[in-house]
Amino acid sequence: MGWRRPLQRTDVTKARTIYLNEPHRNSFCKNSISTAKYSLWSFLPRYLYLQFSKAANAFFLFITILQQIPDVSPTGKYTTLLPLLIILVISGIKEIVEDYVSLLLLNAPNPTALGVNVGDIVKATDGQFLPADVVLISSSQPQATCYVATSNLDGETNLKIRQALLETAEIQTEKQLSSLSGKIECEGPNCHFNNFIGTLYLNGKSPVSIGPDQVLLRGTQLKNTDWIFGIVVYTGFETKFMQVNMQSPLKRSRVEKVTNVQILVLFLMLLVMALVSCVGAAFWNGTYGENTWYIGKKGNFWFDILMFIILYHNLIPISLLVTLEIVKSIQAMFINWDEDMHYERNDVYAMARTSSLNEELGQVKYLFSDKTGTLTCNIMTFKKCTIAGIIYGDRPCPITESSEFSDPKLLENFEEDHPTKEYIKEFLFLLSVCHTVVPERDGNNISYQASSPDEAALVKGAKKLGFVFTARTPYSVTIEAMGEEFTFQILNVLEFSSNRKRMSVIVRTPTGQLRLYCKGADSVIYERLSEDSLFVKETLTHLESFAREGLRTLCIAYIDLTELEYQQWLAMYEEVCTVVQDRAQSLEHCYDTIEKFLLLGATAIEDRLQARVPETIANLLKANIRIWLLTGDKEETAVNIAYSCKLLSGHMLHIQLNANSLEATQQMIDQNCQDLGALLGKENDLALIIDGKTLKHALHFEVKKSFLNLALSCRAVLCCRLSPLQKAEIVDLVKSHVRAITLAIGDGANDVGMIQTAHVGVGISGNEGMQATNNSDYAIAQFSHLEKLLLVHGAWSYFRVTKCVLYCFYKNVVLYIIELWFAFVNGFSGQILFERWCISLYNVIFTSLPTITLGIFEQCCSQESLLRYPQLYTISQTGDIFNIKVLWIQCINAFVHSFILFWLPTKMLKHGNKTVTRFSNLLPFPSHLAQYVVVTVCLKAGLETMSWNKFSHLAIWGSILIWLVFFTVYSFFWPTIPISPEMTGQASMVLACPYFWLGFFLVPIVSGFANRSLAVPARNVPCLGPWPGCDQCVPVQQEFEFLSPECSLYALCALTASLCFALAGGYAFSQVEHAVISQEELVRSYDTTKSKTRRTFSTAFSESIFE
Repeated sequence: MGWRRPLQRTDVTKARTIYLNEPHRNSFCKNSISTAKYSLWSFLPRYLYLQFSKAANAFFLFITILQQIPDVSPTGKYTTLLPLLIILVISGIKEIVEDYVSLLLLNAPNPTALGVNVGDIVKATDGQFLPADVVLISSSQPQATCYVATSNLDGETNLKIRQALLETAEIQTEKQLSSLSGKIECEGPNCHFNNFIGTLYLNGKSPVSIGPDQVLLRGTQLKNTDWIFGIVVYTGFETKFMQVNMQSPLKRSRVEKVTNVQILVLFLMLLVMALVSCVGAAFWNGTYGENTWYIGKKGNFWFDILMFIILYHNLIPISLLVTLEIVKSIQAMFINWDEDMHYERNDVYAMARTSSLNEELGQVKYLFSDKTGTLTCNIMTFKKCTIAGIIYGDRPCPITESSEFSDPKLLENFEEDHPTKEYIKEFLFLLSVCHTVVPERDGNNISYQASSPDEAALVKGAKKLGFVFTARTPYSVTIEAMGEEFTFQILNVLEFSSNRKRMSVIVRTPTGQLRLYCKGADSVIYERLSEDSLFVKETLTHLESFAREGLRTLCIAYIDLTELEYQQWLAMYEEVCTVVQDRAQSLEHCYDTIEKFLLLGATAIEDRLQARVPETIANLLKANIRIWLLTGDKEETAVNIAYSCKLLSGHMLHIQLNANSLEATQQMIDQNCQDLGALLGKENDLALIIDGKTLKHALHFEVKKSFLNLALSCRAVLCCRLSPLQKAEIVDLVKSHVRAITLAIGDGANDVGMIQTAHVGVGISGNEGMQATNNSDYAIAQFSHLEKLLLVHGAWSYFRVTKCVLYCFYKNVVLYIIELWFAFVNGFSGQILFERWCISLYNVIFTSLPTITLGIFEQCCSQESLLRYPQLYTISQTGDIFNIKVLWIQCINAFVHSFILFWLPTKMLKHGNKTVTRFSNLLPFPSHLAQYVVVTVCLKAGLETMSWNKFSHLAIWGSILIWLVFFTVYSFFWPTIPISPEMTGQASMVLACPYFWLGFFLVPIVSGFANRSLAVPARNVPCLGPWPGCDQCVPVQQEFEFLSPECSLYALCALTASLCFALAGGYAFSQVEHAVISQEELVRSYDTTKSKTRRTFSTAFSESIFE
């Protein structure tokens, strides 16, 4: 794809050979990685390209070259070169500092990883991130397995199981590892996360194939495993994660792009002025040439046009660029210093990693968010349950809304012989037995290792209620409860899968009873309930209540089996296990024959949201920001989180797209577009849900336009099971086809692609490393901080930057159009009206403070108003206050002001007193004019100011005072200081002239009236009330109404098969399926009743790297 630029893409077809314990034979890339924008060698060319791609800088470079031509420049050779160099140096220092900080942050977390090379044997311990792509040799776990968290890569919360080859599983000592001899032949570096093809050749042994189940990727985190050993196969940019990564793009804001285009238009205007002046000079010379010998003869037409281009070149504001650099840098500091975006728990402040996109924060229309770690804390908590038709945990918690299960009523019913006591006991036994969790005892403390965070939460919940899972053997589990020890014999494990949506175990209870325990989705449990089941309606009501709260629900059921039933089923099961063809389907059918349940109740697990996430999303929606949830997690999990954070509402309809082919996908999308009819392309109260498999077809060039139209017609979009590349493709699709600003936010390495693709990328400093933060434009610690970043800092920055740009255009056009008016009275001779130092200091000193004050302190509304009324964000979002029309109205305003500033004083000073007319009228005239220009331009900044403060007063009145003091002192320089003899005595002449003082007040007032008549018409913004003190406000109409009355028929009967109501169950369960070893093999692998063997390694093996 055109937009996608990999950092360093390697030839995929080129295989590689890696020699074990022979580092001199392995020559591959180093493990150092930098995603910085610049390198030592690329800085100068890339920086110069970036700077001179700005139209203003390119133009002033052109002027600088022209000024070096002898006798062409009326303003000298270096009057443009020096300011341009200053601008480039200031901008260059800013870029270096920002990129250097990024580089420090990138390398800080794991400096030891830089020493890892291909072929090295590395050791990783529990909790460590893998520094490179590694082939697993052995581990501390039974059957040489290990758990890894891949949420940093794919966003999935459940742990993955990897298993070493049996041929290497016993290689665990220093001597064994040091004597390992052989080679690995494998495919070349590529971007396919789930594929790996290789062969291990150990000397004296047969070759063994290596697949993805033996590979641990860079960025994955070792979990619930004491240690592993592995052989490094890919490092640095050749790791699979970096192969799908993209080069840091050079981003420019929309305001900057508009400004660049208008600078080009101003350049055309400058050429027109130069041509008009050339024609005027030719006419003047032809008419009065014989009598104007003192002007001298011009060379030719091209000579004259170059002279006038140089004379008028400051019509284009050279100070704009450096002013914006200063203003944006200070705005970035305000973001960095904001205490409201300070996460005190980790002492992390918000950080603007670039300042060039501040104003983009005020125009965001589409927000693309990751789920795990971005919206949630990635912490599963047993929150509520329903047992025998009674709900528990529904009482408000006195501590915190997100605390664990706490309801004394449950234990009271259990201990006081309540009629439901036996149901409660069976329910808690089931939670303690039906799982694949492994307990680890450290003294009196028991911790649990689990591939599924949901299972761990349920086991911990049962433990808190007194049913403690204490030990696992290959064929039993032990539970301590009610002061006794209960041992359940594990006979069979009926495995979880996405199709089954449930997990069952067949056990023999301590009393000898055969019993089947099951937990799973309400949809599959309810259809298998026995007619004798009780509490069915009550439990269903409670499940719907849990789902509305966004909790992850599981139904809990059991059935007692007779010996005959079990033996008949076991014979069928053993026969199916030997089937070669379609074994998985046959096993599922076999499981179905015995899974007939009696309902016990249901559990509700909370994937804890970060603080204030629902409120933040609600306010962003009110600000007319559309939110798309892009996650690698399962559909059920994503939907539940969307309900929890109020992205989805109970009355919202779902459009679900699940298809296995391009044709089916196209048919579903076309059908839904047809059903929407006239509503297509308009925002409706719909939610679109699509998975990664279907999205692959939806992004096909024949379908993606229809898919985009359908997605844009929905209020919320949920994309599930996405790869990092698909996240970036979704963002690019909207960015390329919709004229709107996009923002992507995430916290993991799997979010880097979309963060870099979006107009603005925001990284969250979460638990998944710093990759997202290091590749972002802005970094925050909590999702809730995004509210203030956009609604306050974004809106303020947009108003400030746009007013700064408009004002810079205005003040330069005012001054240099006056030069054009002066050309009409000086015979188009190229004479400068104002003294050179006055011109040079005009932008640097006399009008710089109002510009900077507008860019730093201007506020459209107070912080409180912007947060209280998020709808105000739409004013900056639409861009109506800065566009081509607004800019040119400002330029016309400047044109009119220049006309008044030149011709009104000209007519007034014709009647100057004798003190003035004793000299030439021309001598004090430029000083009069300069006074009026500075005063009018500074007061214009006051008219533009919406939020006056002490800095505004200081800048405006102070600038006028600075000019008056400068003018007075400057007129006495010569001959003491040999500068500008023509200014000698100007102050005494000008300040003594009554006509000057008349004009001092009259000219700015007349200009102010002209400004009022030419003001940009206010945008017709509907009242967003109720506002305090506003008697015309009406209650705020719902911004997102579902359907118009005439389309009510659609709401009733236009529901296709893919359109369903939102009140579905809250089922969601993170569990490994199709793993390298089955769940039954996993539970058979552990015997926690035996003392754990602790192997002792030499000091050398305490390090993580072996060569």
